[in-house]
Amino acid sequence: MAQLTQATQSAGPRHSTAAPARRRAKAGAPGKQQHAGPVAYVLLIFAAAVSLFPLYWTVVAASHTDTDIVSPPTPLLPGSHLVENIKVVWSEVDMTKALINSTVVAGCVALSTVLFATLAGFAFAKLEFRGRNALLMIVVATMTIPPQLSVIPLYQIITNVGWVGHLQSVILPSLVAAFGVFFMRQFLSEALPIELIEAARVDGAHSLRILWHVVFPIARPAMAVLGMLVFVQAWNDFFWPLIALNEQNPTVQVALAGVGSGNHTVDHAVVVTAALVATLPLLVVFAVLGKQIVGGITAGAVKS
Repeated sequence: MAQLTQATQSAGPRHSTAAPARRRAKAGAPGKQQHAGPVAYVLLIFAAAVSLFPLYWTVVAASHTDTDIVSPPTPLLPGSHLVENIKVVWSEVDMTKALINSTVVAGCVALSTVLFATLAGFAFAKLEFRGRNALLMIVVATMTIPPQLSVIPLYQIITNVGWVGHLQSVILPSLVAAFGVFFMRQFLSEALPIELIEAARVDGAHSLRILWHVVFPIARPAMAVLGMLVFVQAWNDFFWPLIALNEQNPTVQVALAGVGSGNHTVDHAVVVTAALVATLPLLVVFAVLGKQIVGGITAGAVKS
């Protein structure tokens, strides 16, 4: 009887702890990968279809004639006039030169902004110097100034130095952006431990070596995100390039302004085709930097 009582008592705790363990297993233990249900997949597929439909319809419209687009019913399947419309675009404007110019402008602006914004963001985040907070507030305050206010002074400057119609008139005013500085400062404040910098200095590393071997590897995801955002903004910029450049040396957006408007009528199919051609390089950039961009967006979202 004593042995039976002892066995019962020893079995009791195991039974009492087994139920909570099973409940925790059903609820999902920490660190265990969770799988989405069918409803989540349906919602994701629906969201993806809604997001991709404008691009799909652009391809459809670019492969039809203007009469097919404006006449009901609206076509929903690709046609056979895509190559013909592309030839019309290239015959109306020098799209090759426009694409090259936009690539040069957007690439230079993105690279310079990422470099200078990372350097300034690191200084504001981890370096101690007098007036740091006040200077950061001034940099952030410049984002509230409308860019239209600088058009007349900038145009006077590029006119005096003879840069009207040249790409440097579009590149130099956009070498760095206050948003990029603030973005990199916020990222490095959380992602870069001060102990790494102090350890590097103890090992005898100078500032340039710390930047190259410590700051840049940690800031790489945020640099990819910032580079993508700045590249897209510079690629889509229309207002200032329209003023600073001309039809002989345009960017893509300036060239698009003169597409499909011959004979006082608008050829919608040609306009959509030109817009599709102008969008393809952005899709290539996203495909190349997509992994880094997603990693930069989700960096810091989950903390252990």
